[in-house]
Amino acid sequence: MKRTLLSLSLAFALVPSLAQNKDYPIQPVPFTQVSVRDNFWLPKLRVNAEVTIPYTLAQCYRTGRIDNFLRAAGKLPADTITAFTFDDTDLYKLIEGASYSLQNKPNPKLAKTLDSLISVIAAAQEPDGYLYTFRTMKPKKQHDWVGSKRWEKEEDLSHELYNAGHLYEAAVAHYLATGKKNFLNIATKNADLLVKTFGWGKEEKFPGHQVVEMGLAKLYRVTGKKAYLDLAKFFLDLRGKEGHLNHEYSQAHKKVVDQHTALGHAVRATYMYTGMADVAALTGDKAYLSAIDDIWHDAVEKKIYITGGIGATNNGEAFGGDFDLPNMTAYAETCASIANVYWNSRMFLLHGDGQYIDVLERILYNGLLSGVSLSGDKFFYPNPLASLGQHQRSSWFDCACCISNMSRFLPSMPGYVYAQNRNDLYVNLYVGSVSTIKLPVSKIKLTQETNYPWNGTIKLTVDPEQAANFAVKMRIPGWAQNKPIPGGLYQVMQSLKAKPVLLLNGKPVAYDIEKGYATVKRSWKKGDQLELQLPWEVTKVEARSEVAADQKRFALQMGPILYCLEGPDNKDSAVMNIVVNKNAPVQTVYNEQLLNGVMTLQMTGSATKRMENSDALQLTDQTVTAIPYYSWANRGPSEMEVWIPYDASAAKPKPAPSIASKSTVSSSVKNKRMFRALNDQYEPADSKDGSASYLHWWPKNNTEEWVQYDFDKEYTISESSVYWFDDGPWGGCRIPLEWKLYYMKGSEWIPVKNLSPYTITKDKFDTVKFEAVSTTALRLVVQLPKDNSTGIHEWSVK
Repeated sequence: MKRTLLSLSLAFALVPSLAQNKDYPIQPVPFTQVSVRDNFWLPKLRVNAEVTIPYTLAQCYRTGRIDNFLRAAGKLPADTITAFTFDDTDLYKLIEGASYSLQNKPNPKLAKTLDSLISVIAAAQEPDGYLYTFRTMKPKKQHDWVGSKRWEKEEDLSHELYNAGHLYEAAVAHYLATGKKNFLNIATKNADLLVKTFGWGKEEKFPGHQVVEMGLAKLYRVTGKKAYLDLAKFFLDLRGKEGHLNHEYSQAHKKVVDQHTALGHAVRATYMYTGMADVAALTGDKAYLSAIDDIWHDAVEKKIYITGGIGATNNGEAFGGDFDLPNMTAYAETCASIANVYWNSRMFLLHGDGQYIDVLERILYNGLLSGVSLSGDKFFYPNPLASLGQHQRSSWFDCACCISNMSRFLPSMPGYVYAQNRNDLYVNLYVGSVSTIKLPVSKIKLTQETNYPWNGTIKLTVDPEQAANFAVKMRIPGWAQNKPIPGGLYQVMQSLKAKPVLLLNGKPVAYDIEKGYATVKRSWKKGDQLELQLPWEVTKVEARSEVAADQKRFALQMGPILYCLEGPDNKDSAVMNIVVNKNAPVQTVYNEQLLNGVMTLQMTGSATKRMENSDALQLTDQTVTAIPYYSWANRGPSEMEVWIPYDASAAKPKPAPSIASKSTVSSSVKNKRMFRALNDQYEPADSKDGSASYLHWWPKNNTEEWVQYDFDKEYTISESSVYWFDDGPWGGCRIPLEWKLYYMKGSEWIPVKNLSPYTITKDKFDTVKFEAVSTTALRLVVQLPKDNSTGIHEWSVK
């Protein structure tokens, strides 16, 4: 029997006779019924299936994540553990993504691999259903987050329930993809343990990291066991109760129904809001709806980046304050973008309003897609909106949540294209595809032809099995109505010249826009065609005046795609020094050979740079080229900027070459990516300025460390300055205990004879003068504090 795998909550209407009467009024069309055939998404889905999923599996083996399960099963000695208590979830998410992939394209070898992995997981499960490898394996040295007994540190960092949530999501996906219950049985055995353990008057603990609520809702849908739904609601309702770990960081500072603003850890938050939406839909709880409606408005009106990213600060990976949206230090975690897609999809299913799909689309094409390289094997954890070159994708992270999350999300993307409410058919995303959808009145074949997002023409051929009366609701994107993101946080600087045009069988159709949709309700017959022509113009966008980081700047968008400037496309590989008049015309140029084929934007601008041995600025006109934001950082480290200055005061002139900038950097730090921070000539605002790049020795402390410049030639030098990085009181770096300079003489390092003291201060350069020496290299030796590490923003030589 062929099973159907649903995206979003996966099984909204699978077992209505067993499960529930209530649910979302609008249902997503399963992604397995949407065959993607376009030139934008299809290659990305293939890269995920052929590169990202196998690569992630190989890394799970290499890093010991699968060994954790073998140790818990007693098949390997428990002599070591991996870095984080949630590492089990990387395997669960991988299986979830692979299950989606099997539905898109059968792969017997992959299916066999999944069965093998599920057997490994089953062997690690304890007889009563408990599944948490870090405790079960009984390692020689236990992780600090685990606690001495089950659930002891659950409200903090043990992640036992977080692991369970991802287990449930993956198990449901695998069951619906294959029809096999081997993984589902593991999940329900664990969920039954939770039902037995947790509840009012029993173990009263809520998850420190939300996601189990979503997983329990999915289990409820496929099993009809109401106890799972009740437990999800219990976990939500317990938050904020006196006597618990009621931190704002984990959204436990108040009862969930009393929360009305987006606060704390952004991934935890959006997983919770998604779980609240699921429980609200399944129970009819209106207080939940009121809370998440308010929170959504707060997030989109005050706290979302133009890329769709959320989470402004790395301090707690959290939402910042109102309008606090720094660009170079933007956290905008990939996992938060994925969770925000889940949340906005649920909000649409509740309300049927296109504004939620507007946000979803903005995230999907920008802040989410930027999280993975074009090659499918390099990844971003944060997704900044500006860079001096310090941000580069990595092949892996010890905390690999974003990597495994990306591998599971992408193959489910087609499930966001269509939705239905009885005989109303919603066309939410514009993706070339062939789909089969069953409405109450008829089975429908839909063929969508488009070159979106590089072109705004969408042709939708409607083929019902027999003539039938139903409504097709075409989303008119907010960007096509001069609204970059709902809520007014960002506005266009000049309105689009054209308006959307809708044709039915080649003839214009008058339409009204209701909740973001143009509705055509009629008796449809085979071969009927709707054509939507969206205005395809480059738009300049500005932020509200309260967003300090974006003032005197604009961003470029065309359709759903946001653009950025990147070094490789612009003169001197620099973009921070570029200024573009806000009235400058912009040309579009499609480049098939660039970044797997992208539409570039070109305009005339100017750039400034400082001259060597002079205070004068050189101003030159130049062609300025912008690329899609999602495609940046695929060509090595470079400068990047989303918000382009239109006023010279907002730009940073390119510094003149210096002894330091022309030097080769080496250090006792092993991560060579940090080396460029020392001589990038970017002066920080203060010692804790995260928007300036820096080199650091964290987590080392109480050791002697060094950095070194090898000059491009011999220089006579007599002065050096260093700007320390210090992120106290919350971070792990402080100014050093002492520092000294040594110069190379022959093959020996000789201390300089200082003429001024080695001062050690925060928030300014410490400068030392010394007797002039002629040398080809200079070394700075640092003594780290006893209980902290040290970092350096900038080191100059004269």
